[in-house]
Amino acid sequence: MYVIVGLGNPGKQYEGTRHNMGFDVIDHLIDDHGIALAGRKFHSLYGTGRIGGERVVLAKPLTYMNLSGTAVRELVDYYKIDPERELIVLSDDVTLAPGWIRIRKKGSAGGQNGLKHIIAQLGTDGFSRVRVGTGEKPKGWDLADWVMGHFSKEDRKMADLGIERAAKAVEEIIAAGPDSAMNLYNGAPDLLK
Repeated sequence: MYVIVGLGNPGKQYEGTRHNMGFDVIDHLIDDHGIALAGRKFHSLYGTGRIGGERVVLAKPLTYMNLSGTAVRELVDYYKIDPERELIVLSDDVTLAPGWIRIRKKGSAGGQNGLKHIIAQLGTDGFSRVRVGTGEKPKGWDLADWVMGHFSKEDRKMADLGIERAAKAVEEIIAAGPDSAMNLYNGAPDLLK
């Protein structure tokens, strides 16, 4: 079983923003695998289903980004999973260009506050994460304004490609493990190589 958590902020005003890339990947997985969100529990919107024959829980925390660890801790405890083997967290990354993704099996939060709170709540940084590029903030911009903003039309196309690639990376983690997903998907999309 895998618990797959997409990070973002709940509410219409945050839909489609750079900070909600994790939510967007969850939505992509829901559509691709016909998984319905069952309701609200664990401080999340969540649903259960199967990806590649493996039982999964898909969740979008309702705690807002900076408190995402609260939801993740509840999910990990309830489903009694080993976060180092059965947790996948999806988030945005301002250090990656739109369309790019970065998969890691462990590591620091890299300045991402949702990941920082998850690490603090779990007491480990040893869990798979898939980070989806949003592009670096322009000089003079406030970081919060940048991540809460929307993509340009051109960047949105690349961001959508990143979301699709991140969903495929999740499928690959489930099927063959994070090392295989890293080899296949880390970095730029094929059209930029």
